[in-house]
Amino acid sequence: MKNICTILLVCWVLLSFLSCGSQAAGTEVIPLPKAHAHNDYRHARPLLDALSHGFCGVEADIFLVDGDLLVAHDRRELKPDRTLRSLYLDPLRKCIAANEGRVYRKGPMVTLLIDFKTAAAPTYEALYKMLAEYSDIVTSFGPDGRKDKALIVIVSGNRPRDLMASQKIRYAFYDGRLADLESNAPADLIPLISDRWTSHFRWRGEGPMPAEESRKLRDIVEKAHAKGRRVRFWSTPDAPSAARQALWTELFDAGVDLLNTDDLPGLQKFLLDKRSK
Repeated sequence: MKNICTILLVCWVLLSFLSCGSQAAGTEVIPLPKAHAHNDYRHARPLLDALSHGFCGVEADIFLVDGDLLVAHDRRELKPDRTLRSLYLDPLRKCIAANEGRVYRKGPMVTLLIDFKTAAAPTYEALYKMLAEYSDIVTSFGPDGRKDKALIVIVSGNRPRDLMASQKIRYAFYDGRLADLESNAPADLIPLISDRWTSHFRWRGEGPMPAEESRKLRDIVEKAHAKGRRVRFWSTPDAPSAARQALWTELFDAGVDLLNTDDLPGLQKFLLDKRSK
């Protein structure tokens, strides 16, 4: 039994490294800066499946439970071994160490979007203390400005904006909404604008996108980029269909920075096809 456990552990470690862009020559994963794994923790191998498909953004929902940060979509799914450390921070540190200071060797910065499901201030305080232990891999902001590392952590959900803005040193950044589009808050506080697609657009990918909605989308992206912010939408149609492909195409062509999906191979193929054209 002991030998079996040892073999399983070795296999898991090897799989972890293979999923971190450390594949043998000829099988290196191409990092896709626009690919964002929505509810990443629901995949068979949280984080690792996303990295094996070249994703440069992953999303984890967290709950503060007895001082620890557990990853789940809702409370009934909580398990003490599914922590932010074990599923994300520790594997990312291993990937970064294996790939010369990047999640993907010579690749772009990777986004870890953390969605708070419990009260903003105490959850953030617990996260802040935890991220301080990973200051070697996470982008920070301090008296000398922003210092980019392999990973940028962005807080979504129940996020304490005033608390974050008041800190002299931060290891995480604030996920804005379309209401923040015209805000003069610095991009070093709000580097990302995210919002629910269905709250602002009626088009679901069926037929041509209405001209006024297409202009609205491009205007949003232009305004965000002028402020140094990226753009992401959630609640976009994600069923395998021509409608989803049409919507991805409009988002891509408009310059949306993160395409949100649960379909890792589908978006990977879409983005690789775009690269080849």
